[in-house]
Order: sequence, then structure tokens, then C-alpha cells
Amino acid sequence: MSEITFNAVLREKAGKGAARQCRREGRVPAVIYGGKKDALNISLHPVELEKALDLADFYKSVITIALDKKSEKVICKDVQFDPVSDMPMHVDFMRK
Repeated sequence: MSEITFNAVLREKAGKGAARQCRREGRVPAVIYGGKKDALNISLHPVELEKALDLADFYKSVITIALDKKSEKVICKDVQFDPVSDMPMHVDFMRK
């Protein structure tokens, strides 16, 4: 399996409006949940995400998300794509 690392930025707000604002800023909204911790709303750089999605074992890989000075080990559970442009719109990660 390949080693995948994302440099994420924490999002302050959650919801549809906040996700749209994140996309207007050129980032892809995402969420990290599970592990008996609160969910984290983050945003990813679209180029990093596109490169990782091209890997054959993306959905099976353990992904490291670097967030500020800490990191989380996660697995990708779902990626929502735009039906017209086929660009990623939102990503769901589950803590390992």
C-alpha cells in the first residue's frame, strides 16, 4: 500500500453554507469522525486529493492527515463527486 499524507486546515463552521464557502476558497471540505472523539471539520487541497484518488488502493490505505501540530490516522469511507465535472465535493474519513 502507498503512504498517503494530506496537509489539512481546520474549518471552524459545519453545514452546507460552510462547505460551499470552503469550495469557493478552492478547497475540498472533509470530516474526520469515529474513535470516540468529536468530529473534526477540515478542508483539503484539491490537487493533493486528486493525486491520491488516482491511486488504485486509495480506499484501502491508511491515510495520515497532518492537522496543525498533530496528525490523525484515518481510512477514507466516502468521496462525493460533482455529477457534471466529476471533481471531489466532500470526503468522509474514519479514524483508525
